[in-house]
Amino acid sequence: MIKTAVLQMTSTADINANIAAFKTMVNEAVNNGATLITTPENSDIMGVSASEKIALLKDHNHQSPLVNVAKDLAQRHQVSILLGSVAAYADEKKIYNRSYFLGPNGDIMAQYDKIHLFDVVLPSGETRKESDMVAAGHDHRLVKTAIANYGMSICYDVRFPYLYRTLAQSGAQILFIPAAFTMFTGELHWEVLLRARAIENGAFVIAPAQCGYHGGDRHTYGHSMIIDPWGKIITEAKDSPTILYADIDINEVAKARAAIPSLKHEGLP
Repeated sequence: MIKTAVLQMTSTADINANIAAFKTMVNEAVNNGATLITTPENSDIMGVSASEKIALLKDHNHQSPLVNVAKDLAQRHQVSILLGSVAAYADEKKIYNRSYFLGPNGDIMAQYDKIHLFDVVLPSGETRKESDMVAAGHDHRLVKTAIANYGMSICYDVRFPYLYRTLAQSGAQILFIPAAFTMFTGELHWEVLLRARAIENGAFVIAPAQCGYHGGDRHTYGHSMIIDPWGKIITEAKDSPTILYADIDINEVAKARAAIPSLKHEGLP
């Protein structure tokens, strides 16, 4: 069993407050026996411009200060930590929206830069153009460990099924989908998309999310989830900061894929 903790956070423009909240939640999760701890998209900071994020990164050797904090906590407690995403330096004008997977020795086992950027005009009137401040990644990322194989992704990626199919075909048993979903899209699409990715790939989905008000015009939906390979929601948060827990039996992936072997049926007429 993998004792999993999902941290639902409300990150703001105050990075020190966000780091303090992260530390408190990780320590609580460890005290409750978690060995895999996951956080949402933009765990380090939200509600600031690209130039402000770039200035912050330059002050910390081009790396989010949350990364070293997470590395220290992972090593100290001998746990694995998924940083759903933090800012990473790309160039003088843009950052990467980057996810890190840290092993229990504190080492970075993998990193993933968000491929699909959230450039939308919603019926609610909300407009987002992530590409104005974020450089896109180009490669999928699979993390192979002795316990399980993890597929990495971030938020808007969830709308592109081929990414998860590629990860599943490569061996992913657990799909990470950290997010900061808008209120409008969250209410309509969040659960449906997450359950679909789990069902079609016979994989667990772990989806830590941002929630609440982040400053400026940013509100996010929350409702972090852990979903089993049959699409059943094991546990779900509401709309305030909290920690979800679940015991994940990785053997359930093989059972689901044996019952409905769709990964083996691709390409058939």
